[in-house]
Amino acid sequence: MTRAEAQKRIDKLREEIREHDRRYYIDAAPTISDRDYDKLQAELKELETQFPDLVTPDSPTQRVSGTPLKEFQSVRHLKPMMSLDNTYNVDELREFDARVKKLLPGEKVEYVLEPKVDGLAVNLRYENGVLTVGATRGDGTTGDDITINLKTIKAIPLRLEIRGTKSEIRILEVRGEVYMTIEGFKKLNAEREKAGEPLFQNPRNSAAGSLKQLDPRIVAKRPLGAVFYGTGAAEGIEFATHAKRLETLKTLGFPTAQYWWKCKDIDEVIQRAEELQKLESKLPYEMDGAVVKVNSLEQWERLGATAKAPRYAIAYKYSHEQAETKLKDITIQVGRTGTLTPVAELEPVFLAGSTIARATLHNEEEIKRKDIRIGDTVIIEKAGEVIPAVVGVVKDKRPKDAEPFDFVHHIHGKCPACGGPVKRDPEFVAWRCDNINCPMQLKRSLGHFAARHAMDIEGMGEALVTQLVDKGLVKSIGDIYSLTKEQLLTLERMGEKSAQNILDGIEASKARDLWRLVHGLGIVHVGEGAAQKLAEHFLDLDKLAEASVEELQNAEDCGPVMAQSVCNFFRNEKNQAILKRLKDAGVKTKEAARKQVATTGPFAGKTVVVTGTLSKFSRGQAKAELQKRGAKVTDSVSAKTDFLIVGEDAGSKLDKARKLGVKTLDEAEFVNLLKK
Repeated sequence: MTRAEAQKRIDKLREEIREHDRRYYIDAAPTISDRDYDKLQAELKELETQFPDLVTPDSPTQRVSGTPLKEFQSVRHLKPMMSLDNTYNVDELREFDARVKKLLPGEKVEYVLEPKVDGLAVNLRYENGVLTVGATRGDGTTGDDITINLKTIKAIPLRLEIRGTKSEIRILEVRGEVYMTIEGFKKLNAEREKAGEPLFQNPRNSAAGSLKQLDPRIVAKRPLGAVFYGTGAAEGIEFATHAKRLETLKTLGFPTAQYWWKCKDIDEVIQRAEELQKLESKLPYEMDGAVVKVNSLEQWERLGATAKAPRYAIAYKYSHEQAETKLKDITIQVGRTGTLTPVAELEPVFLAGSTIARATLHNEEEIKRKDIRIGDTVIIEKAGEVIPAVVGVVKDKRPKDAEPFDFVHHIHGKCPACGGPVKRDPEFVAWRCDNINCPMQLKRSLGHFAARHAMDIEGMGEALVTQLVDKGLVKSIGDIYSLTKEQLLTLERMGEKSAQNILDGIEASKARDLWRLVHGLGIVHVGEGAAQKLAEHFLDLDKLAEASVEELQNAEDCGPVMAQSVCNFFRNEKNQAILKRLKDAGVKTKEAARKQVATTGPFAGKTVVVTGTLSKFSRGQAKAELQKRGAKVTDSVSAKTDFLIVGEDAGSKLDKARKLGVKTLDEAEFVNLLKK
C-alpha cells in the first residue's frame, strides 16, 4: 500500500469509527457489533504503525497513549466556571423565579430544566475544532490538566463534528460532568471484592479518583461516561438560547442529558422537576437534583452573577433519601474535645450514591428518645454530603429479645479509647473523656492544632497525624516540637524533602498569633472567635491560664459556661505539662500589644457573619479583615446581625438571613466595602 492509499484508508476508517462512536454514545443506537468495531480499530492502528507520520492527535487510536505522568499541571480556564446556588423545595424555586422577574420587569421568562449529574465537573477546550486541553473545575479559575485521561473516554469527541455549516469554530470551551456508570460501578466493586481489594465508596468519588490517576491506561479501564451542558469561551460560534446551545452541543458530537425540557414558566419547571425525579432509575448515572436555567442568553447577560454563582440559574436538590437496614451494634467514637458519640454499625445499604455501613446516633438522649435498640430495623437518611443518621425505627420488625440500650452500662464508666474516666456534660447531653492524651482524642486534637485555622502547620494532615500517634512518636501536642527528621523518615511515603518541609512548618508555627495557639489547644466551648477575644483581652497565655472564672468573664462574650471550661482546662495538670513543653520549645505565648481597629468605615461597630466559601479569602482571612475594620464577627445569624457575607455553597445561614431581613453581601460587594 502506498502512502497516498494509506492516507485515504486511514481517513475512511477514522470517519467510520467516529460515526459509530456517535451512534453508540450520542444516539444510543449502535449499528455495528463490538467485534466489528474492534476490527476497524485494529486496522487503523496497524496502518498508523506502518505510516507513523500519518498519526494525528485527534485519531481514535490516540485515546490511550503516552507514558504515565509524574504529576498534573495547572491550567487556567479561558472563562471561569461558576458554581450554582442550591434550593431544596418548591417555595424556594418560586422565590428564585420572583428574583429573576424582579430583575427583568415585565419580560417573558422561559426556563430550561435538566438533570444535575453527580460527577466531576470538567472543562474541555477545542482550538480549530480539535481537543487541546481538558481540565478539572478546580477553584473555578484554574484546574488540573487531565487531558490525557479525558481522551480515554470515548464519549468525549477528540474533534468537533461540524455538520452542515460553514462556521469556523476557532475556540470553544465545553463544560460538563464525567461520571462512572451505576452498572459499571457495581461491576467494578464486585471485581475488586473478588480480588480482595478495597471497595470504592460511590460512583462520584470513583469517577473523581479515576480521573486523578497518573496512568491513563488505568483510566481507560474504568466505566466512565460524560454529559455536557454548557460552554465557556467561544470564538466563531454563538447561541441565542440555552436550549439551542444544548442542541448544538449534541450536533457537535457531545453527549447531552437524555431528559431535558424547555419550560414556559416556573409552574412547568416544577412539573418537569417532579417528572425528572421519577425517571431517575432510567439514567445510567447518579443524579442529585435538577438544574434550572433561564433560557435566553441575552437575559443571562442582564441578570449577571455574584462573585461565585449566576443569578440566571439554580440547583434544585431533591428531598432526602432514606433506606431501611439492620442495626448490628452500637459503638462509641471519641471526638477532638473528648465527646463520646454513639455510632450505629449497620448492615451495609446503598443510599444516595454510596454504601452506608455506619451512621451517627448523636448522643445518649437521642437513643432514648427514639428507643433505638441493637437488632432493630432502622431508617437512615442522607442529604447530599451530610453524614448519614438514624432517623427512626421500624417497630413492627423489632426482635423480641431486643433490649433498651444502656449507654452508661455500655461504656462501663470509662473512655473506650484510653480507659480513662469520663464525666457527663449536662448542658450538651454528652459524656466526655478529659484525658487530652487519649489516643483517639489525640489524633483529632493534633489535627485541629495543626489546622489552617489554628497553628497552620504545613503538611501535617490526617494521614501523617495517624502515623505519628500509632507509632508512638507523638503522645501529646507538645511532642510535635521535638520531632526529628530521623523520626519522620521512618514513616511511610516520607522522603527527605517532605520531612524537611514538615519540620519547617513546625518551626514557622512557633511565631503564630496567640489566638491561634489558644484555639489550637481545643478548649471545650472556645471556638476561633472566642480564642481571638481571649487572646486580645489577656495578651499572655500565662495570664489567661491563671485567670479565675470571674476574671475570664470580663473578656468579651465569655459567659460562665465558657469561663468554667477555660478554667478547668488550665487547672488540669496534664494540660499544664503540655503548655510548659510548648513554652520551652519556643512557641509564642504573648502578644506585644492590642491590635488597633478602625472606628469608622462601613464595618466599624457592625456585627457580621461569614458563610460559604470565598474565592479571594479563607474564612479566617475574611474575619481578620473585618476585625481590623472594627467589626464584631460572630458564627450565627440573628436579628442583631448587620451583614451576612455570602460565599459559595452557603446554606442555612443564608436562609435565616433572608427570613430576618439581614443585608447580604456577595464577595464582590464585600471587597468593595473593604476598600472604603
